[in-house]
Formats: sequence, C-alpha cells, structure tokens
Amino acid sequence: MKPYIITIARQYGSGGRTVGKMLSEKLHIPFYNREIITMASEDSGINAALFSDERLKPDLLTRLKTRYKGEYPLPNDSSKAYLRDDALFDYQAKIIRKLADQGPCVLIGRCADYILKGRPDVVRVFVHADKAFCLEQAMKVDSLPEAELSRKIAEIDEYRAKYYKHHAGRDWYDARNYDLSLNSGVLGFEGVVEEIVKYMEVRAQFQR
Repeated sequence: MKPYIITIARQYGSGGRTVGKMLSEKLHIPFYNREIITMASEDSGINAALFSDERLKPDLLTRLKTRYKGEYPLPNDSSKAYLRDDALFDYQAKIIRKLADQGPCVLIGRCADYILKGRPDVVRVFVHADKAFCLEQAMKVDSLPEAELSRKIAEIDEYRAKYYKHHAGRDWYDARNYDLSLNSGVLGFEGVVEEIVKYMEVRAQFQR
C-alpha cells in the first residue's frame, strides 16, 4: 500500500483519537496528538501550557496565572506577538509540516488537513457521530453527570469549529474539506479504520 499521512479531525466523543491510534498500530506508523504541542514548545522555547488545545483563548495568559499560581514561569506581557493565537498556531504548523516531511504518520486535529493542503500524500478524514453515541463514549472516560457532559461535548465541538474557522477560514463540519467523512456511530471504530484503509488502497491505484 502506498504510504500516506493521515489527518483526523473529530467530534468530541466520536472516537477519532481512538481510530487514529488503531490506524497507527495497523499501519505501523507514528501517531501524534498532544505530542505536537510538546514539540512546538521545545522548538519555540515557549512554555507548553501557553499552547491552546484547538481553542482560541485571547485571555489565556491571565487564566494560566490564576490556575497555576506561580508554579510555572510565565511571561508577564500577554501582548507579545509570540503569545498570540496566530503565532502559537504557526509554531504547531511548523511541527506538523516537519512530521509530514519525515514520512507517513497519523496527525490528530489542529487543522492538520488545512496546514498540509496541496500535498498528494495526505488523506484527510473527519470522524463524527450522533449526540447519543458521542455521549455514550464520553461517559466511559468522564464521570461528569450526563447533562453536564452533554454540555461539555457541545462546548468542545464549538471551540474546535471556531479554531478551525479562525485559522483555516473554513467550516469545520463541511465534508468538502476532507477526503472522507465517516460516522463512527454507524461504522464502529474498526469499521472506520477499514474504510480509511480501503480508501488508501483505491487511491493508490489511481496515483500510480
């Protein structure tokens, strides 16, 4: 099979990260999720806590100072250019491009599909599911009451969509952004993995 870089955008609770791990193991290729933030922090010299996880946070520095209460050294000037959302995004984008240049891998979220646009070796996937399935999956790892967890799911999907819109200028939910838009609630995680692998096999035939 021709090697591909696989980017996975996902609704919270849809199992996109799980699918990514399964693909990584099946294809014997690296998997990157929050590791991208760690690498961006090391490359830029900026504290990893300042990098947002697919969320726009204009007041991030203030929130961090309140949360960590001086435990970690943080810059004093939140107006500095290198702390702005776009600059922090660029540091992560640099790492994503570097990882893609190194060879086949699975990249979770962070607008990787947009960052790597135009590359013929990228498969762009969006994993989604209905509310009931996402809630059921989220309840397996989160002990919040059902109503509160339901609100959390909606909130996370909303800030991921806003993050994508801000940086990519596109609608996160628009299937035209992706090569595959797959419903894990219908296919199951194994089924999603199988569909991605099948797509890569067929696509490879046309790219010979």
